[in-house]
Amino acid sequence: MTDARTSPSEARTPARPPARPNVVICVLAFSGIVVSLMQTLVIPLVPVLPGFLGATPGDTTWAITATLLAAAVATPTVGRLGDMYGKRPMLVLSLAVLVVGSVFCALADSLVPMVVGRALQGLAAGVIPLGISIMRDELPPERLGGATAVMSASLGVGGALGLPAAAFLAQTADWHTLFWVAAALAGAAAVLVRTLVPDSGVRAGGRFDLPGSVGLSVALLLLLLAVSKGSDWGWGSGVPGAMLAAAAVVLLVWGWWELRAPHPLVDLRTSVRRQVLLTNTASLVFGFSMFAMSLVVPQLLQLPEATGYGFGQTILVAGLVMAPNGLVMMVMAPLSARLSRAMGPKTTLMCGALLVAVGYGLSLLLMSGIWQLMIASTVIGAGVGLAYGAMPALVMAAVPRSETAAANSLNTLMRSIGTSVASAVTGMVLTSMTLPVGGQDLPSQGAFTLVLGIGGLAALTAFAIAAFLPGRRKPSAEDPPASGTAEPVGAAATRGA
Repeated sequence: MTDARTSPSEARTPARPPARPNVVICVLAFSGIVVSLMQTLVIPLVPVLPGFLGATPGDTTWAITATLLAAAVATPTVGRLGDMYGKRPMLVLSLAVLVVGSVFCALADSLVPMVVGRALQGLAAGVIPLGISIMRDELPPERLGGATAVMSASLGVGGALGLPAAAFLAQTADWHTLFWVAAALAGAAAVLVRTLVPDSGVRAGGRFDLPGSVGLSVALLLLLLAVSKGSDWGWGSGVPGAMLAAAAVVLLVWGWWELRAPHPLVDLRTSVRRQVLLTNTASLVFGFSMFAMSLVVPQLLQLPEATGYGFGQTILVAGLVMAPNGLVMMVMAPLSARLSRAMGPKTTLMCGALLVAVGYGLSLLLMSGIWQLMIASTVIGAGVGLAYGAMPALVMAAVPRSETAAANSLNTLMRSIGTSVASAVTGMVLTSMTLPVGGQDLPSQGAFTLVLGIGGLAALTAFAIAAFLPGRRKPSAEDPPASGTAEPVGAAATRGA
């Protein structure tokens, strides 16, 4: 039987122990947090960006949309290039691009350079899946589960911690300081990776699938533009619907090409394996569920008290309330690894989804106090930490080592698409269900309740999808681990999808 984790065509330098596992884990997790900070970096600036950049509020939303689109295009492409030419070089390059993008934003006083800089920042989104893949190549088996859980959780941790940090800097210093700090952090991460993280010897070889990369990029651009800008353009205008239809057509053509390409960007035959397909589907739905709370709580906290359900707080207070959500994700990462070792990553993913659903249930009951919102948000963060730690283990257990970065990149992309859809759906609900307060239309309490209910339903949907993942099984004599490889947590238990 051929082991799903290895293939005869893989090239690898002789097996060697990692130099310093703790250092590798810390550096890669720090890099992941730095990149995920970019998600929330500009949120405190959204109300004031039109004045700073001399643009309309509608135009300045491109400072967020550009990052989203660039990340979607870059993630699968960078993952494949990492498999082919080396994960560490691509990781360092991504961080270098992040430095350049941050400097662009720090020097920007008009819309165009700001959007260009934000797009360059988005191109660094592949750092997290690349970091997970380096961990698979370099860490001993007993360290891999906890390390990948921490790296995966950094996607949420950076976003949660970035909001209060960015709000504090925005309120106490010139807004350009945000981006100078981002450039410094990214530069430090690049130097640390280059000097302290060993270069993996795993290479997939082959030619880069340029038509596949272009096709997937076009499809993702059409899809995410329609989702993120549909409300601004008007869903009744026909433009978003036409873009969604075009995205579907491009995806069909792209799939036809990928099945025939000698070296495809995404191995669809691997991607449709039960374990990979269900994990990615659950990741998409779970990304929606995770992000809904991040959108609702800050708005509730900042709405005026005159509404009867708002708290009239600043963005800094809102960020501090959300901070425990990110901290608990990191705390839960080691627990996620231990649970996966004991019961399998499938069980961990299901437990995480169920805990998120419980958190949303609490949020529907606890909306009358700041401390209540913090409790509900923290419970959801705990569930996200469990689930995010299990996803890389499920993916890596079902793909060859030479496709690790591409497979993890696709999984990260699915989560990102889920968060994008959550943003669009939340925006539609909050703008369509409003009440007049103080001469302006503000989202009603029913709108927030509906979004929270949808978030809980999405978590239960992810739980149901995860229930159909393959169960654990004992390794047989026919499929021993490959010599010199670091077997992922749960690999032997979940292989055979």
